[in-house]
Amino acid sequence: MVYGYIRVSSDKQTVENQRFEIKCFCDKNGICIDGWIEETQSGTKTYTKRQLGKLLRKVQKDDVIICSELSRLGRNLFMIMEILNICMRKECRVWTIKDNYRLGDDIQSKVLAFAFGLSAEIERNLISSRTKEALARRKVEGQKLGRPIGSKTEQENLKLFKFTNKIRFLRMGGLSYSQIGRLLHCDRGTISRYCRTYLPELL
Repeated sequence: MVYGYIRVSSDKQTVENQRFEIKCFCDKNGICIDGWIEETQSGTKTYTKRQLGKLLRKVQKDDVIICSELSRLGRNLFMIMEILNICMRKECRVWTIKDNYRLGDDIQSKVLAFAFGLSAEIERNLISSRTKEALARRKVEGQKLGRPIGSKTEQENLKLFKFTNKIRFLRMGGLSYSQIGRLLHCDRGTISRYCRTYLPELL
């Protein structure tokens, strides 16, 4: 059985983008989805209280769970590792589309899952910490918080802005500018300049 798993964090988000990504991937590779699991839940909520928990209880050997990216399964390292461990024990595969990973019962899959899960958690913690510190400092200095309605920063006008978190994630995972450029269909130099200007902590 092949399952397409889709999760969004709030009812203001749409599942259609993830469904489209999964369907395109399956059509390209001649794969037929036997069942869809869609839910609107925060990734911080334990998987046992989500539809994902029900799916994990029924998957069997050689079943495949396809999702857009690893963070759709959970938003912290231990939860992701626990979910993958269940799948590995049941010999069920987990495939992610955006980064083209195949997570199975081999040591390489376990190392990749651990490394990228850890990178994602560290990234979120660092972003949260820096944001809180910056906001606290600005508040003490008497600055008005928030951006004027309708305005955009210079960075937000760049085509790579929407990939900022993904670029940070991939760089923390050890990928080179060239490798990231190939994934995003962008020139290596463009990725390098973007990181030097807007992601100096990754240099």
